[in-house]
Amino acid sequence: MKKFNLLKEIIIVDQNELLKAINSQKEFGITLDGNITYKPDEEILIYKGKHTPSISALKPQKPLTPQEMFGPNYKTAQSENKIGIKASNAWKEIVQLNYDKALYDDTSADGVFEFSDKDLEQIGWHADEFEVSYRDLIDFMEKECSGTLLCIEQEEPYHFSGMGFIDDPKESYEKLYEFARKKVQEKMKTDPLFAPDNLSEDEEEAARFFKLL
Repeated sequence: MKKFNLLKEIIIVDQNELLKAINSQKEFGITLDGNITYKPDEEILIYKGKHTPSISALKPQKPLTPQEMFGPNYKTAQSENKIGIKASNAWKEIVQLNYDKALYDDTSADGVFEFSDKDLEQIGWHADEFEVSYRDLIDFMEKECSGTLLCIEQEEPYHFSGMGFIDDPKESYEKLYEFARKKVQEKMKTDPLFAPDNLSEDEEEAARFFKLL
């Protein structure tokens, strides 16, 4: 996965495209690579909004600036025809924008205990019977699967909060299944608690899922 650390990234947006989106009175989003999309539910976003100007005969409408539109949690800077956006302070809003699209939510101290994709969740559920944790699976996917790790990661004092997104669920399933299968197989060979004749019903079901019984 490609790591996108909002503490280190500045998102560059074309000024004309952004002003066009603001004036369109349509809902739009800004992607991680600075593109404007009018189908915001299909992309990983750093911002989603819609500007509807108020109409008053007594008070002429002032043009809305990008900074006014984004609000105080976003910082903007203009250079030529580009606008740079720092979005790290808007992390809570960004999590809410992308929550339903993420494979996993790693934004709390409790860690990860499920995947949103039902097929990948089957792997996680069955691997957990053999003490192969979601953290083990996530560490593998972040190294070996294509996708995006959107996060806030600070070195000192260390702090991490992130969300994972995969590009190809089928490819990720195949890679993760084989990884988990090997981990479970190793447990069954080396840990007496997981020897084939010591397995509980749930562990037997998990072993059959990995085609090890």
